[in-house]
Amino acid sequence: MQPGYTEHKEAVQKRLKRIEGQIRGIQGMVDDDRYCINILEQIAAATKALQSVAIELLDDHLAHCVADAVLEGGDAATEKVAEASAAIARLVRS
Repeated sequence: MQPGYTEHKEAVQKRLKRIEGQIRGIQGMVDDDRYCINILEQIAAATKALQSVAIELLDDHLAHCVADAVLEGGDAATEKVAEASAAIARLVRS
């Protein structure tokens, strides 16, 4: 079974590379002794970008992996639903 994001894997990778660049920019800000609030604003932006990717991946997981398992039924369905619920809980707590 392929991951739910397979159809737009390149777009996900592109977004993650952009976030990686944001993180490097934040490191540069610290190296340059930039103002704390400016650094915190950039951290908030990077955090929001990561959360956005996480929500997209979760949506794909629910629409594909979990939906397919539910159609199969049985223990596989129970496991996938529990796994998705745990992932949602981790995202909410982060």
